[in-house]
Amino acid sequence: MSGEFIISVLDDDESFRIAIVGLLRSLGYEAHGYASAVEFIGRGGEGSCDCIITDFEMPGMSGLDLIRLLKAGGSTVPVIVISGCAEPGLEARAAADGAFCLLTKPFEADALIGLLEAALKI
Repeated sequence: MSGEFIISVLDDDESFRIAIVGLLRSLGYEAHGYASAVEFIGRGGEGSCDCIITDFEMPGMSGLDLIRLLKAGGSTVPVIVISGCAEPGLEARAAADGAFCLLTKPFEADALIGLLEAALKI
């Protein structure tokens, strides 16, 4: 069933992005990586995915800025936000902006997979 879903991974850390895309592909998902939210928007990624996994802090546009932009355009695609730091209030801000959830690095692959399955309702 995972092969039916397209997942977009946005992170300016190339090695992390490649690792997550590889993990998702190994599980049968179609996964695409983007170095930034700006690249994702510029390539029309928002119109062709079932879930977005995005870093919180990226050059040009943050993960939360991306969520606000997508929601303003009527998007209902679930967004999992990943952060490298447990900044006070970030989880509440992410939820208020419409994120499906916030996951703090480092995390186990199983945690991400569980959240992804919940976001996709599978």
